[in-house]
Amino acid sequence: MKVVLSYSGGLDTTVCIPLLKEKYGFDEVITVTVDIGQPYEDIKQAEERGKKYADKHYTIDAKKEFVDSLFMLIKANGNYEGYVLGTALARPLIAEKVVEVAKKENAEAIAHGCTGKGNDQLRFENIFRQYGFRVIAPVRELNLTREWEIEYARQHGIDVPATKEKPYSIDENLWSRSIEGGKLEDPSFIPPEDIYEWTTSPEKAPDEPEIIKIDFEKGVPVALNDERMDGFELIKKLNEIGGKHGVGRTDMIEDRVLGLKARENYEHPAATILLTAHKDLENLVLSRRELKFKKLVEEEWAELVYYGLVNDPLYDALNAFIDKTQERVTGWVKVKLYKGSAVVVARHSPHALYSEELVSFDTSSLDQRLAEGFAVFHGLQGRLYRRLFQ
Repeated sequence: MKVVLSYSGGLDTTVCIPLLKEKYGFDEVITVTVDIGQPYEDIKQAEERGKKYADKHYTIDAKKEFVDSLFMLIKANGNYEGYVLGTALARPLIAEKVVEVAKKENAEAIAHGCTGKGNDQLRFENIFRQYGFRVIAPVRELNLTREWEIEYARQHGIDVPATKEKPYSIDENLWSRSIEGGKLEDPSFIPPEDIYEWTTSPEKAPDEPEIIKIDFEKGVPVALNDERMDGFELIKKLNEIGGKHGVGRTDMIEDRVLGLKARENYEHPAATILLTAHKDLENLVLSRRELKFKKLVEEEWAELVYYGLVNDPLYDALNAFIDKTQERVTGWVKVKLYKGSAVVVARHSPHALYSEELVSFDTSSLDQRLAEGFAVFHGLQGRLYRRLFQ
């Protein structure tokens, strides 16, 4: 019997390889690592471990598809309770690629290394089950703890990065890096500086601010400091620039799908910069009613992505509305990066719903006296109410 395992190369998925044979009786375990912008070293390490411990290994390049989905996230100002949805958006894409391998290999089942307490089990399985595969989740089904896994790995000669001293679970892709587990599970614990890899401590960031310019076309970032780049390179470069200035750290209490509250730590410099810039450009271009309604759409969009429900028909409908609003979101935004902050300092668009001539205090092209008639009726019902009941 064959089983295909969605494989990151970390502790959870690596111990699943022997467990799938020992506890579930599979003859062949095939690992699949999907490249969505993780560091090259991580991809290489996962590939080496997959080939060493599994019977067969696949590495699939899905960076372009992931960037396309990130462009949609930017257009949707994707944000769930302050979390920029990097892991959430990646999981269904990874699942689709794993399914492709499972079909090719005529596998009986698909496995993952998610726990029964997190969100990823749902994001993966929603896609796996869509295609009718039997799902195996050893960590959840055997009720394993990370301490047990570390000891099991040691006994089986499995080399994994987690230790009892640093039992962090790390997930990294082009958009974000998440760190959880260990002492971080205590909300009152102050995270040590060594959990961060993408961002400099704001206190140690450069003393001089840096102003960058980002160009957007129809809601999509296309250039950085007047240099056109493909999406992958632009996001990668912004992670470097923003990280140097300590931009893009999040330490939050997050409401998981299961109802559990969890302490989560994230790094996402490019996401912070791009979402800040994009939202500001929308404020210049979109009408007040478009912006008001789009906020409702964005909240629903973010929740669908967080829950892993990107195959729901509502997701397609929301994307259609969002794409329509982005037809005019073209222009540039300048952002000042300084000591952990990313602040918009200038913006321009040929489609701006803004008239300097009309709004300026120094022009008379709009007769101010016309506003008196509006002022007479503005708040009329409230004034009538107060006269009656006060």
